[in-house]
Amino acid sequence: MLQLPPLALYIHIPWCIRKCPYCDFNSHQANDAVPEADYVAALRADLEQDASLAQGRKLISIFFGGGTPSILSAQAIGQILQDAEQLVGFEEDIEITLEANPGTFEQERFRGFRAAGVNRLSIGIQSFNDTQLALLGRVHGRSEALRAVDVARAAGFDNINLDLMHGLPKQSVADAQADLQQAIALTPEHISWYQLTIEQNTVFYSAPPRLPDEDILADIQDAGVNLLAEAGYRQYEISAYAQAGKRARHNINYWQFGDYLGIGAGAHGKITSPTQQGITRLWKTRLPKHYLDSHNKISPAVAGHQNTYLGGGEVLQQHALPLEFLLNSLRLVEGVPVAFFQQRTGLPFNALEPQWSELTQKGLVEVGEGIMKTTALGQRFLNNVLEAYTGD
Repeated sequence: MLQLPPLALYIHIPWCIRKCPYCDFNSHQANDAVPEADYVAALRADLEQDASLAQGRKLISIFFGGGTPSILSAQAIGQILQDAEQLVGFEEDIEITLEANPGTFEQERFRGFRAAGVNRLSIGIQSFNDTQLALLGRVHGRSEALRAVDVARAAGFDNINLDLMHGLPKQSVADAQADLQQAIALTPEHISWYQLTIEQNTVFYSAPPRLPDEDILADIQDAGVNLLAEAGYRQYEISAYAQAGKRARHNINYWQFGDYLGIGAGAHGKITSPTQQGITRLWKTRLPKHYLDSHNKISPAVAGHQNTYLGGGEVLQQHALPLEFLLNSLRLVEGVPVAFFQQRTGLPFNALEPQWSELTQKGLVEVGEGIMKTTALGQRFLNNVLEAYTGD
């Protein structure tokens, strides 16, 4: 039977100092002053209309993503968190993450974020190599990246993630290792280390840079995984490595097919309704100007839910649920309980057949001690595993 999973909240802040050429997120360069007060008010109104979707649950985590959320003042972040606690409620051990870029670090601002309730910081370093940072269009250099971590520690943050890319233009195995070695030397609690990919609707897609060949990429991956393991960072997802007890709870909720509300321009949410529609995906109006103008508009109901900020939504059909679940859960190295599949999709485990048996025979997936997961081989060829459920 379909059961209510844990609930998280994603808050999208759509502005940044400069749009990076590889970025396909809903982010917009802040050429003028950010309409902070208006946006905070809109976020509250958005959440007020979504609060009933919590169905009595409190939030286990909040994630401020962007754009660059640290472009907002500490007062604004604090007000958003007060509104969320009042409208939905927090679990006692709630994890609250704020994304920040090194170019936005000021000591008092980050003390303010910590005092407002943010207890986890995710810093978008991407590289410590000035040449690479310039190629990526970043507004910071190596010195700002190093200083950002010092500022975060001095502001009281004891749970920090560093975002790093590899497979960058002209990057060698030695270059990639040097980035990781520098990150490890800063002793963050968590490292997100992922390969640069060229996405549509980006500058890099229109004018692609020359990236390392497949052999170099494979060598970078192998060397990096070993380096991180030796330093005590355990891989728990394809691109996530953490010290003991410091896994990202917000992201784990995504990967375990949990629920999440999404507020802000272009934010997405996923909600389970055991007694009504089933599983629904909702997304908000994308452009910041349109989002800010949305409060008084007339909005049709989407999957039985009305919110004037909605851009659209859909009820997931049963035939789509196996792929939807596996897209998330198979990213986790240790897998997920088999019971989660039935609890969070409402389908029996045999709904994964015959593909699951075929993939098992190929050594790509396995079930043992109540856990379903990809094998080491399946992790390397995850796209092939998922293609078995696309119907193509």
